[in-house]
Amino acid sequence: MLTPLTVAVAVTALALAAWCGHAAYRDQPTKDWHFIGMAVVTVLALAQLVVGVVLLAQGREPADGTVVFVSYLLGAAAAIPAVGFLSLAERTRWGSVTVAAGAVVLAVLQVRLHDIWGGGVG
Repeated sequence: MLTPLTVAVAVTALALAAWCGHAAYRDQPTKDWHFIGMAVVTVLALAQLVVGVVLLAQGREPADGTVVFVSYLLGAAAAIPAVGFLSLAERTRWGSVTVAAGAVVLAVLQVRLHDIWGGGVG
């Protein structure tokens, strides 16, 4: 995997978690600006999915297995959209808490993806 992209996804996910966590602290639901932030994080996660698939297509192999790697890639790409839809259903502070928790999960998935790949490109 590309380490800079993995770090970028993790950092933006943690920033989104802090932002939505602050909204929850202030007893606010997710707002339009939060959804723009979710879109940015999702685009980065989708870029990571594309990079991962391209690396696999080039014949490179993750250290811990291709099935596990692809599963984590798909989970990472789906994490923020899933909690975004849940936050639309829960228009209270708990919607913001849900997004914050999902963003933390995405950051943890990035660490795990890095470990599964074996670190760095190649």
